[in-house]
Amino acid sequence: MLIIPAIDLKDGQCVRLRQGLMDDSTVFSDDPVAMAKRWVDAGCRRLHLVDLNGAFEGKPVNGEVVTAIAKAYPNLPIQIGGGIRSAETIEHYLEAGVQYVIIGTKAVKQPEFVTQMCQRFPGHIIVGLDAKDGLVATDGWAEVSEVKATDLAKRFEKDGVSAIVYTDIARDGMMQGVNVEQTLTMARASSIPVIASGGITNMDDIKALRKVSDQGIIGAITGRAIYEGSLDVKEAQDFCDSFA
Repeated sequence: MLIIPAIDLKDGQCVRLRQGLMDDSTVFSDDPVAMAKRWVDAGCRRLHLVDLNGAFEGKPVNGEVVTAIAKAYPNLPIQIGGGIRSAETIEHYLEAGVQYVIIGTKAVKQPEFVTQMCQRFPGHIIVGLDAKDGLVATDGWAEVSEVKATDLAKRFEKDGVSAIVYTDIARDGMMQGVNVEQTLTMARASSIPVIASGGITNMDDIKALRKVSDQGIIGAITGRAIYEGSLDVKEAQDFCDSFA
């Protein structure tokens, strides 16, 4: 199971939000490339980038920062989400050296877009499903749909999606612990590998996820916990690797 540090980008800075609220953000660094180096030096084998401005505006806003990180670490798999709503944007990121692009809002509103992009960019598409009480939220979590997250996962099963990033909104950035039960429900709903996100606080969460990771959970994204020091990236990854 991969421990995947998150770098959330807002106005060119590295921040963390609480429950996705843009006006409840904490700035951790004004140098995201240096922050990426910190996690690479700690032994991470994948990075999770989010263009927060892009998620709300529906188009890339922090693209230059993403490109700079990808150029600095050409051998590091990077996944990017936030404002990815067109083939042109996906092509741009892949050409910049990003390995995976995360389709979120558009996956809910136009599921056929995911199918088309998987055909056009095979092996590079991740679907981001952000849920509240099991229902998918869109547009930077501003809207909650009537669509069940597990139903959407099944819809994409035959498309060739590389993974699903599943986020429990209620816990994101709140340091209240990961929702293992909901994550496991998502992993069991389809054959698509799941990356857990939201609420990861300390080694207890990593241990709880690792215990059920053989049921389709391939990674855990962590943000606030590694910035505030309640989780150590190297310790967490070493623990997961000890079961390999």
